[in-house]
Amino acid sequence: MGNIQYFSKFIAAEKVYTEQHENYTKQSFRNRCEILTANGKLALVIPVEHSNGKKIAIRDVRISYAQTWQKQHWRAFVAAYNSSPFFEYYSDYLIGFFERKEEFLFDFNIKITEKIIELLDINKQIYFTGEYKKFDENFEFDYRQNISPKAQVAKSDQMFSPQKYYQVFAQKFGFVPNLNIIDLLFNEGTNAKNELEKCIIKYLY
Repeated sequence: MGNIQYFSKFIAAEKVYTEQHENYTKQSFRNRCEILTANGKLALVIPVEHSNGKKIAIRDVRISYAQTWQKQHWRAFVAAYNSSPFFEYYSDYLIGFFERKEEFLFDFNIKITEKIIELLDINKQIYFTGEYKKFDENFEFDYRQNISPKAQVAKSDQMFSPQKYYQVFAQKFGFVPNLNIIDLLFNEGTNAKNELEKCIIKYLY
């Protein structure tokens, strides 16, 4: 599940293309998300099967089930958001992703992204790149590396500015911007789309 910045692009742009021909990038949002818990910000990582140091195409990355990460992640969601206003309403739509076992990381990401778009009532489909290009003049904005958990990798986004919304633990930590989209969904519910729109500085169509 992408963060708020990521999902704002589905509103800000007429079409959003997902890269399906890149090599897998470690320590990125491709297999992790960040939520806010009673102990602060927490990164949840989906373990993947190792390729012995070799580059592997993103579509070929298999999820590892050697650990019970699904139960661990869902318990973390429950602990963090059980008291949020809309957890009970949306949890039934999401729990299935943490019960059934998807073989490939890419498929898991796309399916859960499609569900989030549906829950946000964003009438957009996901498009895919036809081939890998380091730079593609057809795309005005390239966020493949820009949206990153690494501060030294992430670049400033002139099209996005995080805005405050209700958070369960705000009194303890203050507002924490640009968390995983479920933080916004569980806390703001049907108003989540409006909050996303507030973060958009410029529309791309």
